[in-house]
Amino acid sequence: MISVCMATYNGSKYIREQIDSILSQIKEDDELIISDDGSTDATCTIIKAYKDDRIKLLHGNFHDYTRNFENALKYAQGDYIFLADQDDIWIDGKVQNCLKVLENNNCDLVVTDAIVTDNNLNIIKDSYFEYCHVKNGFLVNLLKSRYVGACMAFHRRMLDVYLPIPGNSKYIVHDYWIACISELKGKVILLHEPLMYYRRHAGTASQGIEKRSKKGIWEKLYKRIYICIYIVRRIKSL
Repeated sequence: MISVCMATYNGSKYIREQIDSILSQIKEDDELIISDDGSTDATCTIIKAYKDDRIKLLHGNFHDYTRNFENALKYAQGDYIFLADQDDIWIDGKVQNCLKVLENNNCDLVVTDAIVTDNNLNIIKDSYFEYCHVKNGFLVNLLKSRYVGACMAFHRRMLDVYLPIPGNSKYIVHDYWIACISELKGKVILLHEPLMYYRRHAGTASQGIEKRSKKGIWEKLYKRIYICIYIVRRIKSL
């Protein structure tokens, strides 16, 4: 069984395309868990209109996309779990190719490449991996993680390692946490095949490809010390 966990907030403009691209790749006994963070537009109306038993809509009031993702993950029942943003589009074969890696390589987390586009799906970059120099390794990702949550799929056994996502989400966002702790406690494989259109636009919640931090060196250092403290605590508790 597969669980796809999606976080939404005022995503009515693009969410239908994303849901369609996901439902076309998952089976009847799989699930799409959508945690909505108090949308004020037509997002929930669009989701409810599907009348598809695979879709499970949760409601929250987190004002925080990391906590919103965490809420979806808490309800995941699948053996394999995929993360999804509300405004991307999955390319045919994403689920099949990720499962092949997870099942045949004793892999805990797979991160796929993506095609970066603008809001109209005009291609900006053919490879997110190449543009952002995505690499394996704990230190690499601690210093400058480029793993995108929406490109991640992982084995259920990792949920006990990931959850709860600790601390202040200003310093520990969900994909940064998953990236760092997976590199220490799991086997991570990068799939160098673009399996998603990674749409970037003005309303995007995460920074992604635009991530060019203007923070001072001390704040950056504090962020890395902060996550290291929580990683040590989590590892000790396992």
